[in-house]
Amino acid sequence: MMTSVDTDLIRVLADPLRLRIVTLLAHETLCTTHLVEETGARQTNLSNHLRVLREAGVVETEPCGRFTYYRVKPDVIAQLAGQFADLAECARTAAQNKRACP
Repeated sequence: MMTSVDTDLIRVLADPLRLRIVTLLAHETLCTTHLVEETGARQTNLSNHLRVLREAGVVETEPCGRFTYYRVKPDVIAQLAGQFADLAECARTAAQNKRACP
């Protein structure tokens, strides 16, 4: 059984600021103003990262007056975690498999 991990999602989460945003949003739903305060990033930079996360399906938005709140989609994170768990199990069972050199 060949196990693979969603490399596009890993690329999205590989950026340190995006990972920080996802970590913050995993704990509570926040608006851009909150995220600027928490990360120290400029609002325009933060908005660009939020767009990438939204397009990747990692976060979803909730309009609230003139603000937009963001929250993590837990199923996406759980799916990625499951892919890594499958990969770890594959590595455990394949530890004794060794391909002979030609």
